[in-house]
Amino acid sequence: MPERPIILGIVGDSAAGKTTLTRGIAQVVGKDDVTIICTDDYHRYDRKQRAEIGISALAPDCNYLDIIEQHLQLLRQGQPILKPIYNHSTGMFDPPEYIQPKKFVIVEGLLGYKTKRARDTYDVKVYLAPPEDLRTKWKVGRDTRKRGYEPEQVLEQLRKREPDSEAFIRPQRQWADVIVTFYPPQDDSEQSDLLLNVKLVLRPTIPHPDFTHILDDNGNDLGDAIRLGLDRDMSKPVDVLEIDGHAHESQVQQLERILCKEVPHLGQFCSIEGNTNIGKITGTTGETLQSYPLALTQLLITYHMLKAAQRTALLK
Repeated sequence: MPERPIILGIVGDSAAGKTTLTRGIAQVVGKDDVTIICTDDYHRYDRKQRAEIGISALAPDCNYLDIIEQHLQLLRQGQPILKPIYNHSTGMFDPPEYIQPKKFVIVEGLLGYKTKRARDTYDVKVYLAPPEDLRTKWKVGRDTRKRGYEPEQVLEQLRKREPDSEAFIRPQRQWADVIVTFYPPQDDSEQSDLLLNVKLVLRPTIPHPDFTHILDDNGNDLGDAIRLGLDRDMSKPVDVLEIDGHAHESQVQQLERILCKEVPHLGQFCSIEGNTNIGKITGTTGETLQSYPLALTQLLITYHMLKAAQRTALLK
């Protein structure tokens, strides 16, 4: 491993799935080797102050972006930080926490790519972009269950925040290496809120695995469940990998083997059959299912973290 930590960024709007993805990746690489930072902790105002001022948490002026930059630079150097803590339950700030970076640092939040100084500290940048109707469903479910809001309050908050989402959150998509979009299958089946498809936009800003030799037209058993194509995103050419929620295990394992072969260290994590932590998702009633699209997304991002570690070690 390199002397400095490898830093992964996961950015997206509120309830886009950042924490779910972050926790899953931490399980894949091992929680003892991961430090998780949430940039929401760097709010400038508590909930009451925001209401009085009339500013949303999504606005750059509502966050200490300069302190985020400083802390990211310190973490990249392997130095500890004294991180603030914003309590989403109370809407106030708890005492700060002393953080010592481990081998990997995952930084998730709303405005992680807002400034160039912050962007330059990441080794891998991911942006979550679910359809807005799905994000609304997730946010209503989360905020009513965990934060004590009524559904009408959540919907009104989303309405008020929409201009800031459009102005400040979504433009950060342009800086991502990988754009992740989970979306329901067209059949809108009973379990579609859990067994979602995923679309992965793979930008050429970092080298991605070569899936072409198993996703060509020369004979494979992937059918239509896993598709690789060329497209344009924000007017730039990209590869797009799509995985259906109902893809079966043998199909997924073909992609899994490519990731494991290219990064030997990933082999200890990446057996979907052998690692029960990969791709697990819990529904609103407590049921647990395995999502192969989620599992492969976790493995792909872990792949990029380990490849970044290899490149950094070679530069020593």
